[in-house]
Amino acid sequence: MGKPTKRLLVVGHRGLDAFDRLPDDLVIAVLAGLAKRAACPADVAAASLTCRRFRELAAHPAVLSRASAAAVAVRASRWSEAAHRFLLRCAAAGNLHACYFLGMVRFYCLGARATGAAVLARAAAGGHAAALFALAVVQFNGSGGDKVDKDLRAGAALCARAAWLGHAPALRELGHCLQDGYGMRRDTTAGRRLLLHAAERELLWWHCRGAGTGCGDCAWEDAASRFMVEWWALTRKCSVAAVMAQEDDDADLRLCSHVRCGRRETRRHEFRRCSVCGSATYCSRACQALDWRHAHRGQCAAVAVRWLAARDAH
Repeated sequence: MGKPTKRLLVVGHRGLDAFDRLPDDLVIAVLAGLAKRAACPADVAAASLTCRRFRELAAHPAVLSRASAAAVAVRASRWSEAAHRFLLRCAAAGNLHACYFLGMVRFYCLGARATGAAVLARAAAGGHAAALFALAVVQFNGSGGDKVDKDLRAGAALCARAAWLGHAPALRELGHCLQDGYGMRRDTTAGRRLLLHAAERELLWWHCRGAGTGCGDCAWEDAASRFMVEWWALTRKCSVAAVMAQEDDDADLRLCSHVRCGRRETRRHEFRRCSVCGSATYCSRACQALDWRHAHRGQCAAVAVRWLAARDAH
């Protein structure tokens, strides 16, 4: 064993680098495997900073197209032109996760409705369940347009495709559509069955979250929603002068009351309001049902009690 080791040292002393002799295809395959298993964008960035060759090959479409959802999940606090360009390159390479993430950021945060919807459509065409549901919400609300632009049938069809892929919010939304006859023929039995299925998947997600297993099949609380929540929280911290410079219409736009959603209205009174208290707004029935279970049930009851007390006082 000593002689081969000595030989390797001699080879290194002569300046022969085995890494430089590896073919590009093999290095790209290794980088693609790293991108596929990356837990955050920093994993891909760290690999690209190793050397000039890694920096060049890490930008290859074969690597960017296989980047995981976590690898393209940029945090709102770290948003920059460089991060934007990285997502654009990933989306151009055909990465569905990047198309979905970039589409949501552009549509809801950057105000680029047309390009955001187009990128979301690319992800949806590739079978990305979250993108299909996102477009369903856009169709249900007529987001980016006027109230007359709502297309309930198109929204229900997109929601059905996402639900067929097992997307929990889409299952819940489709269940309510079937129960109410919203955009499709009413079928209360099928709707109730879908709602139960959605509840099972949500319980599975909470179990995986508590166990720290990070099950990808039930991770319906995606990074795009987390980005939007953080984005609007950072926006509220802007200076008073910046707030005063905003358009009056933007000041009246409301966020979805489900704290983990992050969607914001694209026009006034776009989202549905709670019919009891009128203080909560929701982009979808799925968000309304989740918020009712985890938070709004107690808040709404308190508002109703105060309203009844005030009415009786008069």
